[in-house]
Amino acid sequence: MIYLVEDDESIRELVVYTLKSQDLDAKGFAKPSLFWKELENEVPSLILLDIMLPEEDGISILKKLRARPDTRKLPIIMLTAKGSEYDTVMGLDSGADDYIPKPFRMMELISRIRARLRRLEDKGAEEYRIGSLYVCPSRHVVTVNKEPVNLTLKEYEMLCLLLKNSGMVLSRTQLLNQIWGYEFDGESRTVDVHIRTLRQKLGEAGDLIETVRGIGYKMGK
Repeated sequence: MIYLVEDDESIRELVVYTLKSQDLDAKGFAKPSLFWKELENEVPSLILLDIMLPEEDGISILKKLRARPDTRKLPIIMLTAKGSEYDTVMGLDSGADDYIPKPFRMMELISRIRARLRRLEDKGAEEYRIGSLYVCPSRHVVTVNKEPVNLTLKEYEMLCLLLKNSGMVLSRTQLLNQIWGYEFDGESRTVDVHIRTLRQKLGEAGDLIETVRGIGYKMGK
């Protein structure tokens, strides 16, 4: 179940309709009070939250959700007409998982939602041990020869995706869509840059990531 808190009726109805058409069950709420009431009955898998709302703003709702044990780790995506850097930083610093300014493309929204739900499922993944590399997704731990390795979020997600598909070749497009969660408008060179820094940080274990010329990358067995 996905909850959407959005006071604009046309946007609310369109998003809920689109989600349901993509086999994603959803409920929309025009007011935070209606949302809070329903939350007592069922905790959703993900929340879409507008910032400019009647009764209380989305940042306030976000902070309350992050303070509750039952919603502390729920994926929350902010939807707002505010697109300034300050508003983005405020949302992310308050605990939002993603931030999409209006107007947004519906299929981009769907892609980002699916990406967040996939990551939620992956948190229960098993441990990975290949050579000197050890990764534990549930504890967000990466070590090489038992020494901790500090990765950025994108580097970590890319490493886990390669490990999950060990032995399989993943194209640059697949990596972009899986890691960034939507059709990337920039160049596929972004993947190459992240792979390069990931290899450097992994040291000797960086050689486990193989380049498949003209296609993409794979994690060697």
